[in-house]
Amino acid sequence: MLLLNGRFLTQAMTGVQRFATEIALAADALAAQDGWPETRVLVPPGTAAPGYARLAVTPVGTRQGQAWEQRDLPGAAVGGVLLNLGNTAPLLVPGARQAVVIHDAGVFDTPESYSLAFRTWYRLLHRALARRGARLVTVSEFSRGRIARHLRVPPGQIGVVQEGAEHILRAPADAAVLARHGLQPGRFALVVGTAAAHKNLAALREAAALLAARGLLLAVAGGGAAGPFRAADGTDGPGVRLLGRVSDAELRALYEAALCLVFPSRYEGFGLPPVEAMACGCPVVAAWAGAVPEICGEAALWFDAAGPGTPAAALARLLDEPGLREGLCAAGLARAARFTWRAAALRLLDLLPR
Repeated sequence: MLLLNGRFLTQAMTGVQRFATEIALAADALAAQDGWPETRVLVPPGTAAPGYARLAVTPVGTRQGQAWEQRDLPGAAVGGVLLNLGNTAPLLVPGARQAVVIHDAGVFDTPESYSLAFRTWYRLLHRALARRGARLVTVSEFSRGRIARHLRVPPGQIGVVQEGAEHILRAPADAAVLARHGLQPGRFALVVGTAAAHKNLAALREAAALLAARGLLLAVAGGGAAGPFRAADGTDGPGVRLLGRVSDAELRALYEAALCLVFPSRYEGFGLPPVEAMACGCPVVAAWAGAVPEICGEAALWFDAAGPGTPAAALARLLDEPGLREGLCAAGLARAARFTWRAAALRLLDLLPR
């Protein structure tokens, strides 16, 4: 039997939890068509029911969080193959009987983005899982290379499952978010990210100034995104709208109304916001860094993540070059169509231990 580590169902939604959520939903849909094996989702006690049609959800143990994963989950996973979708896995499950999706090597490559305790634990855990022979999976060729280097395993031993994009089209767009923040269609550039160091939001100061000079705004969506744009007195930077966390329906409306998505991150294991944006017909202006070039290809307008002022230069080109925005919209829609959660789930199934 296939067993799914359901700890992600107790966690706040980030890119990692999005991957786990959508893979589980795709597996549930496939199971209804006899395209996915019998699966039990093992969850901590008190976990809200996810409403799967075919995947059976079973509460196990008495603990929560890492204690549940490391101490309660192994006993419940006896006799099956355990699939872990969110970077972590129990060390007491034999490696030959489990697979773990490690989304990137950020704890090694961008340590400044994580607390000492967090990056120390993740480094120890990932190295131990590799030594114990767990099936390792990641979400891009870029991440495969970085993980292989740091964990000292051949790249060929790490499977690659790219993510999907169609989830952003599931909920009808909630355009009320525009009026609430004083945004007009086509009159703002969108940023989706957090204040984590590798998201590189501080690189957008000059871009915000360029937009403000042209009567446009920079709208920043995401938890903790305000930090890089706060002046010393705590007021917002000129031409910037800080939106905070937004729902999927609100995010879809923002993508569909934005001049473009600006994505300055200097390190991504996959880069979900650019793919979501492309699926909504929103042009992508991104830093040439991490896995994003691999994922977006020629469907994005690129700038150098380390170069001063280059996000502003790319935005100026988008605004001034006739036909560029329309061409990026069309290329992005075609590119996003390549990424589906159904295909991701089927690819993952092929990679699991038998």
